[in-house]
Amino acid sequence: MDWKIELIFVPVSDVDRAKDFYVKIGFNADHDQTPFDGMRFVQMTPPGSACSIAFGTGLGIDLEPGQQNTIQVVVPDADEALAHLQSAGVEAVGVDEQAWGRFVSFDDPDGNTWTLQELPDYGAQS
Repeated sequence: MDWKIELIFVPVSDVDRAKDFYVKIGFNADHDQTPFDGMRFVQMTPPGSACSIAFGTGLGIDLEPGQQNTIQVVVPDADEALAHLQSAGVEAVGVDEQAWGRFVSFDDPDGNTWTLQELPDYGAQS
């Protein structure tokens, strides 16, 4: 039986600002629905990802905006990811070289921290 993580909630204070930010860095805006008064659900997917993020209003998320700092995304090239973020006007930190990968980090407008990891080439190691 497969278990697949497909949706992670990200707490934000301004839904439109968050949506604009994630579109600017290349996420696809999958859904933006208001099923009833007091609830707005926005789902966005990073390019090439099987897992999406969601944010909005009235969703019952317990985290305060800016507290999500546990999302790690694998990218093929940390240098390219850093250049992409910087070209979009995002302040990104990196590239941090470690034995277990190369890392770039950035914050969304609310201060939610994302970490991007380029995996080591395990096949090249002896």
